[in-house]
Amino acid sequence: MNTKSSAAAIFSKPFQILVRPIPRSYVNFVGWKLLRLGELVVGLFFFSLITAGVLFRKWRIADQVIRPLIRDQVFLCGLRLLPLISLVAFALGFVVIAQTMAFLSQYGVTNYVGTVMVTVVIRELGPLVTAWLVLVRIGTATAIDLGYKRAHGEIDALVSLGIDPVHYLVIPRVLGLSISIFCLTVYLIAIALASGYLISFLQDVPLSKAEYINQLVLALHWEDFPLLALKTVCFGVLIALIICYEGLAKPLQVEDISISTTRALLFGIELCVVLDILFIVLFVYLILAGQPAISIAPTP
Repeated sequence: MNTKSSAAAIFSKPFQILVRPIPRSYVNFVGWKLLRLGELVVGLFFFSLITAGVLFRKWRIADQVIRPLIRDQVFLCGLRLLPLISLVAFALGFVVIAQTMAFLSQYGVTNYVGTVMVTVVIRELGPLVTAWLVLVRIGTATAIDLGYKRAHGEIDALVSLGIDPVHYLVIPRVLGLSISIFCLTVYLIAIALASGYLISFLQDVPLSKAEYINQLVLALHWEDFPLLALKTVCFGVLIALIICYEGLAKPLQVEDISISTTRALLFGIELCVVLDILFIVLFVYLILAGQPAISIAPTP
């Protein structure tokens, strides 16, 4: 009798684990994350409204000061990242083409290479990888710089001198990051497509240059070009706003700078993914809306 009861207890243990309720610590953690994300989204929304108001009201004010700052941001976020973007673009084209050709060659359908490159590189990974690289490489340094300015009282000094911190610090970064991410995305896509064809040529794939370009052209839609430009600009605006919000919107102490920088980096990655999902939904909607409706007539 004891043997049967012990065996039943042993075999019922996994099922008890499956139906065990979620610990309260997990629920608290998820709830805290959702509340923190909601707080960030609300604060970011009002901060973006303030930034947009300053941009439109002070567009022509102190342009001899603001324009050099925008050029500095383009140089810092764009030109200085070209070696890193080139390396990542070459690796991206190599990985996508190598894996695609290894799979498609088994079935003799190499005419889908262009479709895969357009879908993976141009529509998805190109803009998203570029935004992440700019966020990690430039966003971290910018968040630390703004945090130190806030902690050491430089923002209060600008206000006392009659200088709007949003106009002087936020607007150049928003415009500079938007321009830089757009240009870097186009550059990354071009290098990835070229390296993809180079790898296919080195693998002796029966795919001519004209056929490769023709596949790319046939796989592209007219919606890809405005959506690519809009997506990259939105990535730049979103990253700049998150960084400036975490560095300037709240009072900071020196010991809080590392926490705010990490928070800006994590939320930047998460919101970029959310924004990319929204653009995927928009692209699918535009594609489906542009297709003619298929009506099936009943057969007599």
